[in-house]
Amino acid sequence: MAEGSGEVSRQRLFAALRSRWSAATSVDPAWSSGNPALGQCAVTALVIQEYLGGDLIRAKVGTVSHYWNRLPDGDIDLTREQFSRFVPTDVSVQQRERLLNNSETRSRYERLLSQVTAEFELRENIV
Repeated sequence: MAEGSGEVSRQRLFAALRSRWSAATSVDPAWSSGNPALGQCAVTALVIQEYLGGDLIRAKVGTVSHYWNRLPDGDIDLTREQFSRFVPTDVSVQQRERLLNNSETRSRYERLLSQVTAEFELRENIV
């Protein structure tokens, strides 16, 4: 888990993630600020797991894979909004290593994680 992760509130984590989504962290070349969650699911789920633990959930939504988190108190899916119709099929638990074995996913994850971590460090220095 990330350094000091117990001190990070979910609300702060979710806000930091959403503020750091960009074309560089999206798997989808059609990413735009009009649909900022597009292509962010795997890296977002990995960062949430880094801070909060839990399981990574994968499903098919239409023709694409979609990832979110399952914690003891319920599911967290910050990127569901990217879909106009959300009907998941073939839902399964995935191992973190499976996602991180993809070098492109790993690179996007590391970029997003470092940006979120930097935002927390910056806010701690301001307060």
